[in-house]
Amino acid sequence: MSPNSLATQPPAPDRSQPDRPSLGVAPAARPRRFVFLLLDRFTMMSFAAAIEPLRLANRQAGRELYRWMLVTEGGLPVACSNGTRVAPDQGLVETARDDTILVCGGIDITRAATRPVLNWLRREARRGGILGGLCTGAWALAQAGLLDGRRATIHWENHDGFAEAFPKVDLYRSVFVADGNRITAAGGTAATDLMLRTIAQEHGEDLATNVADQLIYTAIRTGQDSQRLSIPTRIGVRHPRLAAVILRMESNLEDPISPAQLADEAGMSTRQLERLFRRYLNRSPKRYYMETRLARARNLLMQTNLSVIEVALACGFASPSHFSKCYRALYGTTPYRERGTSGGEAPAEVAQQRAK
Repeated sequence: MSPNSLATQPPAPDRSQPDRPSLGVAPAARPRRFVFLLLDRFTMMSFAAAIEPLRLANRQAGRELYRWMLVTEGGLPVACSNGTRVAPDQGLVETARDDTILVCGGIDITRAATRPVLNWLRREARRGGILGGLCTGAWALAQAGLLDGRRATIHWENHDGFAEAFPKVDLYRSVFVADGNRITAAGGTAATDLMLRTIAQEHGEDLATNVADQLIYTAIRTGQDSQRLSIPTRIGVRHPRLAAVILRMESNLEDPISPAQLADEAGMSTRQLERLFRRYLNRSPKRYYMETRLARARNLLMQTNLSVIEVALACGFASPSHFSKCYRALYGTTPYRERGTSGGEAPAEVAQQRAK
């Protein structure tokens, strides 16, 4: 195996340290198996955050509670988003009904979720087992129609695009969501929280706590926790009224609210609101609102097949020409060219723009 490859088989029992107490783990008929589907350019952080708690649960319990297998389309090695290549154990094989399949997604998920992958997921779903998505893996499940009518989550950066693309999915901004035999984790260390919850439910809180300690993981989150830092923490400002105004802005991107109304709702004058934004964020409320709307527009352009006009309307721009002008001022290119360089075929709008 090359230096940049990862070993994929569960390790032999660790005999380098004295046997550990059983931590009250009840005997199990056989280990639970997780099947990790690694999509091209998957996020290593989410994958590692899911598989390491399983390894440590085995080590802390002193026996094999969990085992795992890695699969890819065609059984070929895949590169994760940081360039490291991972060799799988199998291709898209038939799994057992009591296996848990976890789709590991990452960059450019719409391209990575190929027809063979989607067909395999649909076939395996018919067995009635548990299917989950880590990071953007939820997108592949939704694309296969396996999250319709279900609660789910996805990385916050993909939230807007996902919501537009899959309106039948009940989308949350939680760290992870479990809905029957569908589980989704938002990305990053959210997979660790999901796995610690699983370990606690199956083998007790003591074992989950010991695994968390091994990971130096001091704050286990639940399905009720939000993915992102609070607005005051994120912007580095602990001013409650300013934070309330920003939250109001972020909740109303499709139908922007005037600065005067925002100030009135916050119990201050428009001039006071202007001073707050200038003091803490070095920009006007109008400018901050515009940048937030354009950031959402950029996500939609990159992550969905919505037309540029539809993206403009979804972000509160009634005029496509005004949208294009504002977009160019912030990002140095038009939304038409942005869409044309983000992968896939350029839409008709790009050709029209280039003809000018």
